[in-house]
Amino acid sequence: MKNLLLLLPLYARRKSGLLLALFCALATVAAGVGLLGVSGWFLTGAALAGAGSVFNLFAPSALVRGLSFLRIVSRYADRVVGHSATLRLLADLRATVFSALIRLTPRQLARYRSGDLVARMTGDVDALDTVFLFVLAPLATAILAGAVLTAVLGQWVPAAALVFALALLTACVAVPFWLLRAARKPGAAAQESAAGLRAATLDAVDGHADMAALHAQAQTLAHFERLCEASALARRSQARVAVRGQWFLQVAAGLAVLAMLWFGLARLETGHMTGPVLAGLLLAVIGIFEVAGPIMRGASRMGSAMSAAARIREVTQCGPDMQDPATPRALPRSGVLEMERVHFSYPARTADGSPLVLDDISLRVEPGERIAIVGTSGAGKSTLLHLLLRLEDPQAGHVRFGGCDARECAQADWHRRIALLSQDAPMFLGTLRTNLLIGDPDASDAALWAALDAARLGDFVRGLPDGLDTWAGETGSRLSAGQARRLCLARALLAPAAIIVLDEPTSGLDAEAEAAFFADLAGAVRGRTVVLATHAALPEGAVHRCLALRGGRLHDLSSQPAILA
Repeated sequence: MKNLLLLLPLYARRKSGLLLALFCALATVAAGVGLLGVSGWFLTGAALAGAGSVFNLFAPSALVRGLSFLRIVSRYADRVVGHSATLRLLADLRATVFSALIRLTPRQLARYRSGDLVARMTGDVDALDTVFLFVLAPLATAILAGAVLTAVLGQWVPAAALVFALALLTACVAVPFWLLRAARKPGAAAQESAAGLRAATLDAVDGHADMAALHAQAQTLAHFERLCEASALARRSQARVAVRGQWFLQVAAGLAVLAMLWFGLARLETGHMTGPVLAGLLLAVIGIFEVAGPIMRGASRMGSAMSAAARIREVTQCGPDMQDPATPRALPRSGVLEMERVHFSYPARTADGSPLVLDDISLRVEPGERIAIVGTSGAGKSTLLHLLLRLEDPQAGHVRFGGCDARECAQADWHRRIALLSQDAPMFLGTLRTNLLIGDPDASDAALWAALDAARLGDFVRGLPDGLDTWAGETGSRLSAGQARRLCLARALLAPAAIIVLDEPTSGLDAEAEAAFFADLAGAVRGRTVVLATHAALPEGAVHRCLALRGGRLHDLSSQPAILA
């Protein structure tokens, strides 16, 4: 239950809407119970009046009309206000989860499958709408309305009032608490299976071409069917819990009705109450137990809510593993980029420890210099770039820009000095303009065109009917691979960074597009510092120096300007 405490700040922020929703729910229950009670009183009194008794028909008929209208209005308001408050809560919660995720480092995010993160943002958040709509609001309404009805019954049938109060508390508090404990395990299984289904779906979409080429569709389908079976089993278990709750609800309501009849008829015989009043109170007792129905359904789903809250709390309480210093140093606008005796290894997965990926690396890159780092796959090129970008910190040694150590400055300032174009740089769903503005949200159209021209894509975009407002498609599907890579280069060029880091920027391009990309690189960067990691053959003049990364160490190959690693 403590995991649900993460909702308290959100509830406090939306307290006015939640209190209004609670008031509307209470008005709906009061109007419904009152309508049943008055109707029973009215119909019984009218029937007895026809048999010779005296009964004033005008007051109860007016009450029936008034309560009917109030119930219609309050029920509509309850649905609108309650769901609006809940949707706002879910929106706030999604923003909280996304804010927590965006703070994490790439290494921390890599621990999660992409589908699992999507599940936490969607399914897990949606599961928490149960807490207010089906538990807190109905429970508060049942207790308040039950207290009022208990007081009314106490005036006419004190003994029945006591039984009614115990039955209502059992139905609305004791039984839901038991259901909550019973629903914990199937609820957790339901959330885990739902997350697995989302992850499997995303994996199947992303890897569909490979699965088709390897004829692995059957294995994928079998895995998905197992997940579906697990999800169905968990849902059936939740349904059985809900059914048990409904059974107890009917028993509690039946006991309250029997007590009302037993003690009420005795009071009727002694003349302490009339038949119409007894009929009205009896129907009111039956009517108020309807509020316990949503509580039973909500309690059976609280296992999912608690599991979802635990999964979300795990993310929101995970702080970034790299922190800014208390008093960060200011970075110069330009300067030398250097690594001094850097050692780095990834966290050990065995007792033997992890081998060094980078061993005593020293590197100095002057302003405006372009260098290439080549090496085999797994040699540590991307790791070296991650250290330069401060996505990782070395276990020993220093990474400096303009004489300032990366650990001594704010990460935001460091990232403003160094821009990245990775081998899997994404194209986002949107227009060419929106993709470019990620590099500089305040860039003018002139700056966008200048960046496109520098990346040798300006003429192509000018030839499009919608120009910068051309739709890029999902993952840039309306562009060729070379055009998409140049657009990502233009986006990096828009960033106000003194250094541009390129990690396998021509990966996936054909030989002609690759050669054209490197031939245009010097003109595109316009004198900025470039650190390039690549396997590709570099044409003469593309870089000033080449270094090979082998065995965790850098070796100068500047005398060989054309390298095929």
